[in-house]
Amino acid sequence: MSLIVQKFGGTSVADVEKIRAAARNAIRAQQAGHRVVMVVSAMGKNTDGLLDLAGQISENPPAREMDMLLSTGEQVSVALVAMAIHDLGSKAISLTGGQIGMKTDNSFSKARIQSISTERIERLLEGGNIVVAAGFQGIDDDLNITTLGRGGSDTTAVALAAVLGADACEIYTDVDGVYTTDPRLLPEARRVEVISYDEMLELASLGAGVMHNRSIEFAKKFGVPIHVRSSFSDTEGTMIVAEPESRSQPVSGAAMTANEARITVLGVPDVPGKIRKIFSAIGSRKIAVDMVVQNIGKEGRADISFTVPRSELRSTLEAVESVIDEVGAKGVTHDDEVSKVSVVGLNMASQTNVAAKMFRALAEAGVNIQMITTSEIKISTLVKKSDASSALRAVHRAFTLHSKPADAKNWGQIKAERDSGTDVDALVSRLRDDALEALTLTGISVTENQARITIHGVPDTAGIAADMFETIGEAEIFIDMIVQGYDGQGKTTSVSFTVDASEIESAVGVADSILAKHSMGEVQSCGEIAKVTVSGIGLRSHTHVATRLFEQLAGAEINVEMINTSELQVNAVIQSKHLEVATERLKEAFSDALR
Repeated sequence: MSLIVQKFGGTSVADVEKIRAAARNAIRAQQAGHRVVMVVSAMGKNTDGLLDLAGQISENPPAREMDMLLSTGEQVSVALVAMAIHDLGSKAISLTGGQIGMKTDNSFSKARIQSISTERIERLLEGGNIVVAAGFQGIDDDLNITTLGRGGSDTTAVALAAVLGADACEIYTDVDGVYTTDPRLLPEARRVEVISYDEMLELASLGAGVMHNRSIEFAKKFGVPIHVRSSFSDTEGTMIVAEPESRSQPVSGAAMTANEARITVLGVPDVPGKIRKIFSAIGSRKIAVDMVVQNIGKEGRADISFTVPRSELRSTLEAVESVIDEVGAKGVTHDDEVSKVSVVGLNMASQTNVAAKMFRALAEAGVNIQMITTSEIKISTLVKKSDASSALRAVHRAFTLHSKPADAKNWGQIKAERDSGTDVDALVSRLRDDALEALTLTGISVTENQARITIHGVPDTAGIAADMFETIGEAEIFIDMIVQGYDGQGKTTSVSFTVDASEIESAVGVADSILAKHSMGEVQSCGEIAKVTVSGIGLRSHTHVATRLFEQLAGAEINVEMINTSELQVNAVIQSKHLEVATERLKEAFSDALR
């Protein structure tokens, strides 16, 4: 008999009628021949009410007691849902996180799942029960109640679907699927029928509120199909699977992360080990850092800029200031009135001029770009918060995301094309032996024969980036990494990009022409560099990955020239002569996580 995990968010169980509707939904699935496990969030604004109560008691309540308090919201929901199922004539039993056997580490409010013991759930299912499990919570080795953090019920649901070998994980929410961007911000946003794990991971980390990134990490790691659908309509929703909707469209979605903060560490000595000290201090607080940009050093010093959620700004500044003297930096600046606007697409890596198209759209909307980072499937820009909505609308329109691609496929077509023969029993066995949220790396790779071009003194005005990369595109030069830094003064900046070493002369020539056209500072180039890449699942949420990479490079006295990070990769550009040593050290350092 097939098994389905159904997750109901807070809006889907916000009142008695919605609880009954969720119960009826689960009963219908059971009557259709499925075994059913429900994962339920706290009712409506219940969690907000508990947070308010805690705030009235204490300005800084202990994290352990906050987890104890917040876990009660889900316990109320699961009991009520189980009562509703009984009242409708079916069998159900409610279970807390501890009762479903969810063991976590002891990181209160941000706990990671270590294992799930499924025996009790399976026994109850065999007895004809609908199992109603509390999302968002587990217990540690000392039986303390822990919570998984934002989106924890999504993570609970996908994790249960993985360990139980479920046929699908259905996520019921107040929206009817995944859209090309937030439809509350852009009414023209289009619902997609299929989106890949990689694209959804990036969009989730960028603030797409439909799914949380840790739940997508689970799904990608263990091949769990996720069906996002509405609790309030019969719309088919969106399938999140390995394959993308289109093989031709370069961009599948756009996102705006409204509440960001930018931190710049000024005048960092451009020698090995300094970056490691900064990010070790931040990583020890489990703060997820994004958009890491290191300017190419001048006069022996470089500026390092990065973004964090605005809510983490204070803690991040404390971490940086605790090591600034040891690092020997000249100071720290920050800005919490910025937003991140990004585009994501699995086909981006194989198509040229995607960045130039995005930058031109922003220029025509009068939006100035403060920082740029790129990865294989993502381009992120940092802009003024007041410009963010205009920026999102401009890039969404530029990539015609409101229109369905001509080669778009639905889940039925993709499923028919898939190879059969997944060994579910072997997968479940491995899941039980593995720490479920342990870091999983898919490889450590190198890109050799690269060149780096840096243009200094770039005017910090709208349209410059668009003109630069359109000019480079017209010269048919293929660009890999792009980073635009922040100089701490806001008047000029530097832009660096990497190309194949064979194109260095052409790239320098184009850069010189750009410099002359806009009266910029100078062009620097280096033709003997390589890119080291650590690839895996959920690298940004595992905050120690970048730190460990920097530690290994610093230990070998290897300086990092450029950095970029994403959910899927951490990239570092180094001198080619250090490549062999760097690769060996990284493979040894990450041997426990490589699959």
